[in-house]
Formats: sequence, C-alpha cells, structure tokens
Amino acid sequence: MNRRVRVRFAPSPTGPLHMGGIRTALYNYLLAKQQGGDFILRIEDTDQNRFVPGAEQYIIETLKWCGIEPNEGVGFGDGPHAPYKQSERKHLYREFADKLIASGNAYYAFDTAEDLDKMRANMQAQGVPNPSYNSVTRQYMKNSLTLPHDETERKLQAGDQYVIRFHMPRNEEVKFHDAIRGWVAFNTSQLDDKVLFKSDGMPTYHLANVADDYMMQISHVIRGEEWLSSAPLHVLLYRALGIEDVMPIFAHLSLILKPDGNGKLSKRDGDRLGFPSFALNWTDPESKETSIGYRERGFFPEAFINFLSLLGWNPGGDKELMTMEEMIQLFSMEKVHKAGARFDFEKAKWFNQQYLKSKPDAELAAAIKDKVIAKGYTYVAEFVSEFCRLMKERATFVNDLLEMGYYFFEPIKVYDTETIKKKYSKENRAKFTSLMSELNGVSEFKTLPLEKVVKDFAIAKEIKTGELMPVLRLALAGTMQGPPVFDMMNLLGKEKTLERLKKSFDYFDSL
Repeated sequence: MNRRVRVRFAPSPTGPLHMGGIRTALYNYLLAKQQGGDFILRIEDTDQNRFVPGAEQYIIETLKWCGIEPNEGVGFGDGPHAPYKQSERKHLYREFADKLIASGNAYYAFDTAEDLDKMRANMQAQGVPNPSYNSVTRQYMKNSLTLPHDETERKLQAGDQYVIRFHMPRNEEVKFHDAIRGWVAFNTSQLDDKVLFKSDGMPTYHLANVADDYMMQISHVIRGEEWLSSAPLHVLLYRALGIEDVMPIFAHLSLILKPDGNGKLSKRDGDRLGFPSFALNWTDPESKETSIGYRERGFFPEAFINFLSLLGWNPGGDKELMTMEEMIQLFSMEKVHKAGARFDFEKAKWFNQQYLKSKPDAELAAAIKDKVIAKGYTYVAEFVSEFCRLMKERATFVNDLLEMGYYFFEPIKVYDTETIKKKYSKENRAKFTSLMSELNGVSEFKTLPLEKVVKDFAIAKEIKTGELMPVLRLALAGTMQGPPVFDMMNLLGKEKTLERLKKSFDYFDSL
C-alpha cells in the first residue's frame, strides 16, 4: 500500500468503553504512529435511541488517560475531514444512498413494523429458525422491487415512511483478505438486505461507516471480531459505490476471553470475580451504580496499556515490559493473534507491580503526599522517599505503600502473635536487652554499621542469626513481611528503633 496510513477508532456513545474497545484503539494508534500516519477518533452516533449521556466525554477521557490520543477527531481537534461525529455529518450520507438506488444496488422498502412481524411469523411457521429480509422474502414485501414504479414514486412524494435496503446479490461468494485472518469468504445466501438509510435522514451504521471511511481516506479498518460478519456487506458497498480501489485493509481482532477461557469477557465477569472492566470509573446515569476503573483501582496507565497490548499480540521473544515507544517500534499486524486472548487479572497486577518498582522514589513520595497528610502523618520528602524505596519492592499499587508500611509513621497496631510465640523466648530477653544497649552505643545509626554491630553481637552471644533476625523484624514491624531489618532501623532512627524494640519485647513477654 502506497497511500498514507490513516486509521480510526469509531466507538458508539452507548456506555463506558470496555477493555476490548481500548485494545482496538491501542492497536490502531500503534500502527498509525509506527507508519507516521494519522489516528482519528470518530463518534458513530447514528443510533440515537441507544445514546447514553456522558459516554462521549468518557471515551475522550479514557483515551487521554491511556496515552493513546488521536491527532484528529472528536475532543482532539479538527482535521481536514471534520466534523467527526456522525450525527453532524448526516447531510453527507444521502448522496451515497441515492447512488446505490440509481445503480440498482439498493431499494426503497415501505414495510411497517406489523408487515415485518407477519413476515417473520410466516417464515418461522415454515420452519425457518432465523427469518430475515433477504433475497427470498423481499419478493413478498412492500418495496420498490415489487411495487410498480409510479406507486413507489407516489409513496415517496406522499412522505410515507420508508427505509433504504441494500440489494444483496443472490448466491455469490464475497472474498476479502483480512490482515489477521488471511482470506475470508462468505456466501451472500447467508446475508440479509440490511437497512442502510432511514426516512428520518439518518444512515445506519453500515452506510455511515463505509461512507465516512471513504471520505476520511481510511487505509486500515482495525476492529473487533464481532464486526467480521458485517465485513462482506461493507466489501459489497465499496464495490457497489465504485470505490473498491480505495477500500481499506480489514483486520478483525480476536476476543478478549474470560479468565477460564470460555467466552467473551464481560462487565459481569469483572463484577463477579472482582476486577475492573473499564479504564476509569463509570457511573450509570440511570441506575447510578458505579463501576470502578483501573485508574481508581490504582493502576498506572502505562502498566494497564502494556498489559492490554499483549492480550492478542506478541512482538516475539520473552520481552513483556515495554514503553509506548517500544510498542510502536515492535508492532505489526502479522503478529496479532487469530485466537482469543485469555484475561488474567493477576498478570495485570504483576505489570503494575513492575512499573511501580521502576518508578523513582521521589515520584512515588509525591504520589502519596496527600494520603500521608490526610492520615495525620508528618510529610518529610526525604523520609517518605526513602520509605518508598524500602516498600516498593513488595507493593502492587501505590496505596499499598502506606497500608503495608504504616508502622514507619505510627506505632504497630497488630502483631503476628502466632509467629512471635514460635520465634521469641522469654529466656532470651536479657540478650535482647543487651543488644539494645549495643545499638544505643552506635554513633552512626546507618544500615551497614548496624548490620555489623548486630552480627558481631550474635557471634559474641552465640545466638544464631536465624533466631535473632526474625525477632527483630517482628519487634520493628509486627509482621514477618517488610523491608530488610537494618534498613528499617536506619529509617526509623535510633530513638524510635530503641523505643519500639523495648515496647515490643515487653509485649512479647506478656504473651
């Protein structure tokens, strides 16, 4: 392909943007950036009955948070093909519908809802399980193919309600090459005469989609697997409109599957298993029910996007952690998988953990500053930064830092008494009191000098390190989890360390 790469993400504002939609946007973005092309956001709001207030702005905010911003489109600035909202482009679609009528590739249908219900009932009575308006049934319906020409004109002049349907050819094979799936073939006998245009002046998704992709010079249509069944109609529309030579390359992405691999991942699966289905919090405007997002759950956008990118694509090799720039360099449609990708929330958390570890300590300290102050702790940047350095190896989310390491800011709330009973013996209290005296005499209360003092003490008192260190850890943190003991002492400082050791040993003796 020699033309400029232009791709679009074209969601409908019918609710929050699901993970699958974000992945579609991401793959479009990666291809556009890699090829030096354009990434467009187009809002497909032809179905006004399904419009949900707030959904459009939610889509825009989601893309911004994820760092996959279009360079033209709704919410991101006009380009040469504005407007980018289909409801604002309705005046452009009639020309395409009329061209299809004139060429015999579409026709007027005047059937009422009752007519359609009667047709379906008759077909079902004849044993047809899924009746549709097609090359067979259209022969018995009220349309410009069955009505005399003057009656059709009279109905149009009278303002009778109508739709324009595509004239699906009978028993033809439609083949096209999918960038992910290879050659795909459909027989038109399995396809119905889809509605393309309504008498209210609004096109349906199919006509608007093809017309807009043509007018916006879209080179690649990367979209979900659920649209694969619509692709043959779109191919036929390009052909019928005489623009097949500029038809985009199609690529239909596989599904994101439930954690057990059985079926498409849905919001209900997230609610049932306790993980977010959306990037940002979404409050349903009718039920007022709020679904938590990955952002509010504590995920870094770059970790979320890195995880999502690998649900259906693998650049090759064992590399998993990638910056956006690396993803752009490595991305190719050839390496996008045909099979569905199983969702694994534990893996998503692992990605966030890796990104958290890689964050500069000062950046993490700044991220938790408000929470430190809100809890009534004193915020000292240097102290909190060192605290983050010690805690981030064990944290998955930023919020974990303070939850897991609260004991650096306030007295221990809960002790692991079961472990204390196993590790601590009252008979050794004198030795621990002696160790506290040694620690009190340390002039440079830093990690390495403290380690030397404690190890020398253990040798002199003939105490095994394995008996000594767990008790110190329990005394300083109340738990066996946490940073290295001497790093804890260093950060707490001499006064707090000795105060805590005494208080803890007194408590241990009481058990």
